[in-house]
Amino acid sequence: MNSFLSPFCGRLRRAVLAVGFMWAGAAVSSVLFAAPASAASLTVLMGDDAAASSEFVQQLRADQEPGGKFELVRLTPGGADPQPPAEATDTERAANAGVRTRSLRTASDAPLTMAVGPAAARAAVERPGQEPLVLAMLSRLEYETLKASSPALRRGDRRVGVLLRDPAMADQLALITAVLPQKHRIGVVATPESEPLVRELQRAAQGANPPWDLRVEYAPDAKSLANALRQVVPLSDALMVLPDLIGDSQAATLSVLRAGASAGLPVFGASEGLVRSGGLAAAVSTPSQLAQQARLLGQKVASAGTGSSSSNSNAPLVEAATPATVRVNATVARGLGLRMPEERELTDRLAAPR
Repeated sequence: MNSFLSPFCGRLRRAVLAVGFMWAGAAVSSVLFAAPASAASLTVLMGDDAAASSEFVQQLRADQEPGGKFELVRLTPGGADPQPPAEATDTERAANAGVRTRSLRTASDAPLTMAVGPAAARAAVERPGQEPLVLAMLSRLEYETLKASSPALRRGDRRVGVLLRDPAMADQLALITAVLPQKHRIGVVATPESEPLVRELQRAAQGANPPWDLRVEYAPDAKSLANALRQVVPLSDALMVLPDLIGDSQAATLSVLRAGASAGLPVFGASEGLVRSGGLAAAVSTPSQLAQQARLLGQKVASAGTGSSSSNSNAPLVEAATPATVRVNATVARGLGLRMPEERELTDRLAAPR
């Protein structure tokens, strides 16, 4: 019996092994041949050496798919040509390990190009090419300026996405509602250039539940800031610092913080720096978090169809930063007599669908 089965078992064993090897070979082949198709190629245009931009680019590089190409183009100040290679510091070598730099003229063969910061965005919009494009690390006002000065932003043969570095005004108001649920008056001092931000804030205030009573005063220059604050503070339960010329000026921001502290009003904004300086809370997204959101936006832009009959088919796809983190100044909260939720709880509230 054993002598009869032995040759059969040997043949069966060899057949099973052969099938196994064929299956394994097919699986390996499918992985090997599928990898290039799924690995993305990304060209990054960098127009400044700011710490936030460097952190953004470093995160993009860290998240690059295995087998994907990542190419970094450093633009000269005020120009579209790449800077000549320079001696890198040890920190830069570590951050850019494996990154190759190529000329801007050959960047058009990349499946996706991402411009980091306003200078890079201007250069990317004006250059020829039809590859999908993502403009990242722009403020709302920087984007509005670019839109007004660059008709090429609405070209019909190229898909464009824009990632703003600040959260939407609706998210900012949601944070204030979570911290001050019984209040409904908010005061803002803005500059004339801030009108796009003010309009967005007005829409968000009217659409909130319950709506916010918004008081806006304008300060055309530094001298008029104090007078505008005197008009706003008595009619407000909280103050907001917009990401505009006032929010970008340390002196102007400190003036708003002092006015709020003198009146016992909390001050909210969109930066960790404001919270460290005496603001109560801010909804922020770090450069690393923005890099992850920018990559997702790039996938949306690259997969979007062209040739739509919609009148807005050429308009860029614009996203505000997702407020990934809430920062709270516990010292300020105690001074105002406020019992604040934990930062993580506030972050979860903002992330919940509304």
